[in-house]
Amino acid sequence: MSAEYATFGLAPAMRAGGVLTNGDHQVHREFLDIIVNGSPLLFQLSDLDAVSPPASDIPPAIFTAHVRSLLLEADAPLPDGRYAIYGCPECEGIECGVVTAVIEADGPDVIWRDFAWQTGERADLDLNGHHGIGPLRFRGAEYRETLRPLLDAAAEPAPARRVLLIGARVAVLAKLAAALRTIGIGAEITHDAAGVPPEELRTYGAVAFGRAVGDADRAAVRTQFERAGAETAYVDGLAPIIPLLVARTESALDRRDTRQRRLTGLVAADGEAGLDVTSTCRVRLTAYRLDRLHRSHAQDVLDAVLEPGRHRIPLDPKAIRGESFVVARTTGSVLVAPVAR
Repeated sequence: MSAEYATFGLAPAMRAGGVLTNGDHQVHREFLDIIVNGSPLLFQLSDLDAVSPPASDIPPAIFTAHVRSLLLEADAPLPDGRYAIYGCPECEGIECGVVTAVIEADGPDVIWRDFAWQTGERADLDLNGHHGIGPLRFRGAEYRETLRPLLDAAAEPAPARRVLLIGARVAVLAKLAAALRTIGIGAEITHDAAGVPPEELRTYGAVAFGRAVGDADRAAVRTQFERAGAETAYVDGLAPIIPLLVARTESALDRRDTRQRRLTGLVAADGEAGLDVTSTCRVRLTAYRLDRLHRSHAQDVLDAVLEPGRHRIPLDPKAIRGESFVVARTTGSVLVAPVAR
């Protein structure tokens, strides 16, 4: 079988969690996406909500089994030499649908071919094949050198994502902490970070400040984290709307290079939202606002598949009356922007 060589790599990725306007929760998942020729393979699958088998938040034994499968050190888990490439972010059941491919050795090389969407024991390539992808030929040495170190890393489970919530309005922080924990992100509440050991500070991926926390107190917290050598993102006080705060926290936790994101920019002004999209995907845009009685409101503005490029989306004046924000979401990216006045 002839095919041009493709480069093989891995890069941190996430399936963004969140609290949706219909009340549903979407679980936060972290995984290593497959990078082919410098671009996430998942991006070629358009609007697929899925994670790759090397997910950092599954038990080490399962992680190791997935990696050994990709290394062809274990028999194919599905008939016809097929391996799972992407699966459901909520469970591992094939009934939810998985992307599979035949993985085989060809001399020193490794071939991925016949990609398909599969919900049963066998794939129907005519009906559900991803005909625009592959075959992909990888140099065996590069392929194995990329995957094999993961077997050593799997011996130590990756630390769970954690967020430190600092503020005076305990009721709001408690609701936010509960929502974050529901989607799989650990959260603790405190008035400040004084006395917290440096090794514990380094376990927090983000710090969220309530609106009542003053500039001096925020600066003191930042100093403590800097002294601890913690690479931490900071979320300054937004409106006390829980889905909005969850989205902002998810956005802060996303440290990926912009080349690995589907959404790279969001602004809202003059009655419209400007959104930058890097690859074809489904985008949901939601407006949140507080009214004069400090009640929260949410309105879905857009739910559509967008092509790469800059998009200008009109906003309903009623949806952005008063203090308001917009949230743009794909399966792997979340951005938040205030509506400028």
